[in-house]
Amino acid sequence: MSPKGKSAGKKAAVTRKRNAAKHRATAEKTALTRRRRAAGKKAAATRKHLAAGLKAARTRTRRATARKAAATRARKKEAALTQSVQVQEPPAPEPQVQATPETSIPE
Repeated sequence: MSPKGKSAGKKAAVTRKRNAAKHRATAEKTALTRRRRAAGKKAAATRKHLAAGLKAARTRTRRATARKAAATRARKKEAALTQSVQVQEPPAPEPQVQATPETSIPE
């Protein structure tokens, strides 16, 4: 084989190796990107679920507070109604004093 052919073969082999290395690097980078993107998506989903849970908890708390406040208002209203309905009894009449020789009737 002539020296020229030999060097041509080496050049082709070097080019092939260089291209293979580039492809490997690109493949690794895309794989890393895929993994990171998947991790990012999972993290985002976790944050969304956490936020949804917190919102649900706040809603439950708010509704319970409103229910409790309504019950308290109703109870106070009930108490106010029963108190206003109570009738004051007239004071008991004083006992009549009988006149006896020992006591005199006050005038």
